[in-house]
Amino acid sequence: MEDTHRSTVAAEPQPPRGIAGRLLADRHSLPLSIALHLVPGALIVAVYLLIAEPVVLAIGAPVFLGWAIALCLVLGPLMAGLYWLGRRRNGRFSLRGVLRYTDKPLPRGKLVAMAILLFLWMMVLSTALTPLDSFVFDHFFTWLPFADAGGGATTYLEKSGHSAMLTTLVICLPLTGVSLPLIEEFYFRGFLLPRIAHLGKAAPVLSTVLFSLYHFWAPWTFFSKLIFFFPGPWFVWKKKDIRLSIGMHVGTTSISTVGGIIALAFNIV
Repeated sequence: MEDTHRSTVAAEPQPPRGIAGRLLADRHSLPLSIALHLVPGALIVAVYLLIAEPVVLAIGAPVFLGWAIALCLVLGPLMAGLYWLGRRRNGRFSLRGVLRYTDKPLPRGKLVAMAILLFLWMMVLSTALTPLDSFVFDHFFTWLPFADAGGGATTYLEKSGHSAMLTTLVICLPLTGVSLPLIEEFYFRGFLLPRIAHLGKAAPVLSTVLFSLYHFWAPWTFFSKLIFFFPGPWFVWKKKDIRLSIGMHVGTTSISTVGGIIALAFNIV
């Protein structure tokens, strides 16, 4: 019996040490959390300028496709990194213990109702605050080296022709519409937010501020994102259910992209 107990204990994966141990700790220091929030955004801009932008400009595609490529080249490995942490922790590729707020504490009816309200909040406010984005861009960010940067919601798609815009949106629907926002939710709300939860009510505030700053490719949207995105991190932190911000974020990006495809396909815009 004693030998069996010893063999069982020996078979259990040991807690990871080194960088994996620091990343999987229950708490992240403030400097570490800030770095983990912002470094991916800086990498996305670097990959865009060095790799993606030259490609899309050479083929005459909308620069929106370039940003989608840059996001994939950074967020894809970031998601792989989360699975690597899971393997270090669990001995297999799993997100157990890596992501939190995944225990589904909210009943389905309440979850659906709250997710719909959050979705409507983000959809309406993100649209209504577009003039604010344009104002901030025109007054503070026209110097940016991004090709065709602008404060409008469709600027990244313009100047490429109707068919190119439609093709780009169709290609990007499963990427920028679904999978990339989902990865962002896993990383920012499932991995990072719980590890600053000890800050109390400041945790969702800090999460929103850093997530808004992370969008270095559109810094003129910082203030609008603070407004329309804050309820997501707040309720994820309060209710301990990541499905709320997934419904809000992925719901908005996917519906917006589908709406753009329909509008272009039927020549509404």
